[in-house]
Amino acid sequence: MRAVRLSVVTAAAAAALTTVTACTAKSDAKEGDAIQVTAADSTCKTSAKSVPAGHVTLSIENKGSKATEVEIVFPDDRIVSEKENIGPGTKYTLTAEVKAGSYEIACRPGMKGHGVRQKLTVTGGSVAKRDPRLDKAVADYRAYAQDQADETLPRVEAFVKAVKDGDLEAAKKAYAPSRIGWERTEPVAESFGDIDPKVDTRADGLEQGQKWTGWHRLEKALWQDQKIGAEEKTLADRLVTDLKDWQSRVGKAEITPTSMANGAKELLDEVATGKVTGEEDRYSHTDLVDFKGNVEGAQKAYELLKPVAQKNDAALVTELDKQFTALNALLHKYRTDKTSYDFVSYDKVGKDDRKELSDAVNALAEPLSKLAAAVVK
Repeated sequence: MRAVRLSVVTAAAAAALTTVTACTAKSDAKEGDAIQVTAADSTCKTSAKSVPAGHVTLSIENKGSKATEVEIVFPDDRIVSEKENIGPGTKYTLTAEVKAGSYEIACRPGMKGHGVRQKLTVTGGSVAKRDPRLDKAVADYRAYAQDQADETLPRVEAFVKAVKDGDLEAAKKAYAPSRIGWERTEPVAESFGDIDPKVDTRADGLEQGQKWTGWHRLEKALWQDQKIGAEEKTLADRLVTDLKDWQSRVGKAEITPTSMANGAKELLDEVATGKVTGEEDRYSHTDLVDFKGNVEGAQKAYELLKPVAQKNDAALVTELDKQFTALNALLHKYRTDKTSYDFVSYDKVGKDDRKELSDAVNALAEPLSKLAAAVVK
């Protein structure tokens, strides 16, 4: 789940942007040099306005009083790469792969709204030839993301049918399973900018004037309000419509080896900031199902990139294997059915157990943050 964006892209504009292949501006940063990004509550300063095509590194420092999000985006808001939840006074290094064209570096204090932006021109020129295994990893991950979207729709339709039938218990039972594919590939959905706010925003993530729609609005109706009325049935239909939009666009997502690696880390951040805290599914307490989906999605991206990471940084791969195994084993303890996605209600998980889960997530997130750099060495 991410905060809503204010701009929405048309299909024609998206198509036009993806065809940009060259730019005549002279680069003011050399290939491999980091762009210094200084984020604050109302400013976003960058040390370079242009870079050569290839891999770019943002060296980010948040000097503001709010957690911020820094992204490389197309002008229409499609995300090339991002880092959420950069706390006040903290630093982060983000590695991305960019083709020649026009972009923006966006700082979003409070992780809401359009943010403060600086233009970034990526100039043409020779791009280092990459390991062909990375091209295969991207193709395989794109197919995985499409499969997850295709498998999600029937589950969502089953959930929506129960809502429209007014069957409260059946709708509750179908809620968590309908979200698994989304949670596995959430960074791909978020890259479009306009879909996630419609389907996965929580009440505290709404922008001023935004109508609350999607899974969590229906979750509140089912568990807290204990009712299904005409509005909920209308919202259920809209959920299907919005997710069909996601399904149709997944295959067109901007995916690179670095976006896969950064996306894996973002999924762990989703766990740390929403699932472990119990904020994500605060009415149904089905957070552990989403938790497992996020971990599975992160692990899929990692496994596809692993052959190249193994060649470049064997020690990192050893550590990631160890930490994925440990976190999965810990999650398995909370399954009520060891062969399915039935988990203990998260409100039954005590403070000490939540701390253990949080520690395991952090132990994995730290080496996972190094995966993007490892695949572009």
